[in-house]
Amino acid sequence: MSVDKLLKRHQSLTHSENMKVVSHVQRQDGDWVRHTVMIENIDAPFIFKRTKPYQSLKGARVNMTYYRTVESVAGMEFEQMKVVRIKRA
Repeated sequence: MSVDKLLKRHQSLTHSENMKVVSHVQRQDGDWVRHTVMIENIDAPFIFKRTKPYQSLKGARVNMTYYRTVESVAGMEFEQMKVVRIKRA
């Protein structure tokens, strides 16, 4: 599905292009690999899951489609971005 169709169908999605990855961490989460990506000048982590490890994105430029979520841990709220689509720019 194209980015334009996704954005029209889901109003809460945001699409950003040419964002620089500062940090990329991968760790096992059951049968999945959980990826946490930090983007230059943005404090919230970008999270996505895959069934296999992914090549390191550190230092790369990426295009992402994501939405904002808030996770509560020990009574404290943390903002994070759930990635729906990620591609190298």
